[in-house]
Parts: sequence; C-alpha cells; structure tokens
Amino acid sequence: MLVREAVACLVHLPHGTYVDGTAGLGGHSAAILDELAGKGQLICLDRDPEAVRWCQERLSPFSNVRFVRANFADLDEVMKDLGLEEVDGVLLDLGMSSYQLEKSGRGFSFSREEPLDMRMNPENELTAHHLVNDLPAEELEDILRSYGEEKRARTIAKAVVRSRAKSPIETASQLAGVVEATSPVSRQYRRRHPATRTFQALRIAVNRELQSLDRFLDKIPSLMATGGRLVVLSYHSLEDRRVKQAMMGWERTCTCPPDFPRCVCGKVPLYRRLFKKGLKPDPTEIENNPRARSAVMRAAERVML
Repeated sequence: MLVREAVACLVHLPHGTYVDGTAGLGGHSAAILDELAGKGQLICLDRDPEAVRWCQERLSPFSNVRFVRANFADLDEVMKDLGLEEVDGVLLDLGMSSYQLEKSGRGFSFSREEPLDMRMNPENELTAHHLVNDLPAEELEDILRSYGEEKRARTIAKAVVRSRAKSPIETASQLAGVVEATSPVSRQYRRRHPATRTFQALRIAVNRELQSLDRFLDKIPSLMATGGRLVVLSYHSLEDRRVKQAMMGWERTCTCPPDFPRCVCGKVPLYRRLFKKGLKPDPTEIENNPRARSAVMRAAERVML
C-alpha cells in the first residue's frame, strides 16, 4: 500500500543503506531495490520466519539485499551484528500482509476456520487462544478497550466468558461468531465486521505491537544518518498517534517555560516532517484494495546528529 509514495520519500541516496523493518512478502522491498539499482543495499527484517522465506524467494534476483529474522524494535542489535553504525532510511509497514491473513493458518482473519493463534513469531508462547479462554472477563475487557478501542468491550468480554464456559473457543471463525452475536442487527451489515476491533486488539496484545513500536521510536534517532528518512505506514489510530507524536516531538525545539530569559534545556530538532498531515491512499488504490482505506503514511528526515 502506498508503495510508490513510500519509496519516493524513503530513497534519497541511490547508494545508501536502507532497512525494510517489516518486509512481509517483499512488495515494498522490491520497489526499494529497483530504485537502488544495485548501488545501495537493503536490509530486510521480519519476525515471521515464513515471511522471511517468502521474501527471500521473491528477491532472489537481487544481490544487494540481506535478510534477518528479527523484530524491527531490535534494529540497533541487528545493525551492531552487521557492523553498521547508521542507516540512510527505514520503512515500517505496520499492517498485516496478505500471507498472514490468507495463508498463515494462524487465525488472523475472522472469516477462516483456523486455530486461535495470532502470533507473528510462532516461537512466542502467548497465543490468542490463551487470552480468549483463560483471562478473567475484566482483563479481556481491558484488552479490547485499550488495544481495539472497542466501545462494546464489556459486552463482548462477558459473551466470550459465557461461551467458553460451555466449551473452549478454538477457532477464529468461532470467536467471530460469538462477537457477531452480541452486535445489534442494525450494525451487522455495515462495511466493517463486528469482530474487527476484537481481532485487532487480540493481535496487538499477543504480539506486543505497541510496545515494539515504542521501543523502535525511542531508538531510531540515534541510528539514522543525517538526511536519513523514516517512513511509517500505520492502519489504526493507536499506532498513528504514537508515530505522529514522536515526529512532532523530534521536530520541536526549546521546551523551556515562556518566562525563562534564555534557553536552558538545549533541545534542538532531530527530524523535520516531510509533510504535516498523514498521507492517505488515493481513491483508485482504495477501490483496488479496500484494506488500504485505513492506511496513513508519515515521513520525517533526520536533520542533525
């Protein structure tokens, strides 16, 4: 999504070193490599071993790309292992890949009869099955409200607890049915499925997605070369809000109280935003790919070290 726009913002030095922190199936990575034309190098990260394998196969014609199975939040450790002190650009696409939704078999999609797993890294212990079947109603409600911004969190949590008391909720489609049954009929036929926010919340909780994003945003100023670009694609307000606030904070200068006679904080800008408002896909892209309707792209350039 927003491939052309993201790559145009990211690649400012054809001979630079870039990172695709969420390589997925390699769509953005392939577009980046086309721009580099063999002059620069690309590092592809993903925590999902299957995604790394797919990406390696897709990008096998390119010689200037390296693949690392890792969480983008650990970019500093990856760079240290590769002997890199700084990079010229990082792209994060925080959405789900088509592979994860349609072919992973891990229950990311509420329309599939798949086990309630939702782990991006299948080696992690915590699964959605555990959250749905073992958590007290209050904790489950908190997850749905905090990570899904679900207004009916209490109703859904109670319905899940009632259902699992009869028999465990084993599959994604089974959970979707429980949630859908709590939704008023007048709401069931809108564009968004009633279980969308529930699945979002569980996925975020299982994979600690917001914690990973926060860790990455804390580290990235010290990892980027002067003039380097950070481009982030997010798909819901919890992620986009964090990225927006981080970029605004990096751009801000003196934070001393207005009545101070001179600056004592010494704060200088770290990045400048390439555009103030988030960029959204055009109507044609949304028509061709309805999942793109919620995408927001933000980009910033490192201005000093």
